[in-house]
Amino acid sequence: MADHSSEELFDATLRILLLERSIVVTFDNGSNLRIRFPTTRRIAEFLATPHYLVLRSCAQMEVEGMVTKAERAGIVTTHKGSRKMIELMQDRYRLESEAVLGTAILDELGKITA
Repeated sequence: MADHSSEELFDATLRILLLERSIVVTFDNGSNLRIRFPTTRRIAEFLATPHYLVLRSCAQMEVEGMVTKAERAGIVTTHKGSRKMIELMQDRYRLESEAVLGTAILDELGKITA
């Protein structure tokens, strides 16, 4: 089996967050927006793929500067990853994202990550 691309993992992650209506957004050091990923086991289950493949793909995304590991939070997006996640919310899953976050919050997150 091949590793998943960052695009596939971000899409799966966002679909999980929207389905579970559980998007956790935090701000680190005042202005860095972070979005918490589901557990890697949850992502693997959602994608029906072995857990080790998701771990490898997450490690690659960390090298690419898309995500980082945060103490007691698990995997969270970096600024680059947050921008990608918000773009997916606005472009591919706008209606679903607005249903969870509201239009005003989604638009504000877009401004913050621009």
